[in-house]
Amino acid sequence: MAFSFTWNPFANKGANKSAPTAAAAAKPEQPPGPGHFAEPDAAPSVLHQLNLCNRRLERLLQNLRNEHNAEAELRDIARDVIAAVDLNPDIALACIFLSQIAGSYAVRHCIETAVVGVVVARSAGAQDKEILTVTAAALTMNVGMLRHQETFQNKCAPLSHEEMSIVRRHPEESAGLLQSAGIEDEEWISCVLLHHENDNGTGYPAGIASPEVTRNAKLLSMADRYCAQVAARNYRCSVLPDQALHSLLNDQHIPADQDLAGHFRRELGDYPPGTLVRMEDGVLGVVTQRSSDDGALSVHCLRGADGALLTPALARRTSDSGCAITEAVGEDQIGMRFSMKQIWGNLASL
Repeated sequence: MAFSFTWNPFANKGANKSAPTAAAAAKPEQPPGPGHFAEPDAAPSVLHQLNLCNRRLERLLQNLRNEHNAEAELRDIARDVIAAVDLNPDIALACIFLSQIAGSYAVRHCIETAVVGVVVARSAGAQDKEILTVTAAALTMNVGMLRHQETFQNKCAPLSHEEMSIVRRHPEESAGLLQSAGIEDEEWISCVLLHHENDNGTGYPAGIASPEVTRNAKLLSMADRYCAQVAARNYRCSVLPDQALHSLLNDQHIPADQDLAGHFRRELGDYPPGTLVRMEDGVLGVVTQRSSDDGALSVHCLRGADGALLTPALARRTSDSGCAITEAVGEDQIGMRFSMKQIWGNLASL
């Protein structure tokens, strides 16, 4: 996918949203976390660092079959993803919904899954060591079918029987590749191996059922499926975030873990940062910040009810009169270009 420094609402993507003015929405800048992404004297930026992680990860995964001691570098990339998310979780989430992480779909999807995984794991009270393991598992969960994933992404027809066999084998293939590359962390390997298994035994590759399916594997599975829905594909537009969350938490075939479901609702909600929305008075905007103590979201308004561009843009709270969100909308309904830096400031610069 060609990457543009300015978000293009007419690109092949179908639904996303965000919020308030750059000054109002961006949290105070903080030094980077324990990762190693910081460039000398460079201002921290969530978006920039996630894209650096993506490029490093793509190079490493493409060559993983020739690696025999990759654990240290993969953990280092995982730490940098965690540090970027911790710098500002709202911006990290918005990068997903505004399609701002560069690179191939196969690797980009792993970064996005890791972002959601970190946010939900933090909410669930996971310890740092556990969060690092889940993040590393998210980044490597699909390495066993990396060479095939772009081909699958470009297909407009259903996958063939042979292609479906590749999909169903990829957890085992990925786990085997990781072990050959020097990964010895059993929980990391377990998460990768189990991330398509379901509590009711309907998953793959082995049809393992609860209680053998671990909580971390279920977290990885839910983040994986959610991010797959909100991502645009060549053969379909993305699913709007509120619809994706409802589908994830109410899937009759793959019942959601109820404790994790609560954390997904609390941390993502129907309208996570980066979601494009329409408010009661007809104004269109982008959600910039998740709910505060009063349950209100922050929204950066882009177009008035009459369709006119708002200059200067307005910052609103969904608790204000006439500002409740009535629906999520697709990019074609916004009909304008904007960069994340315009909305969130330097923390979202490229």
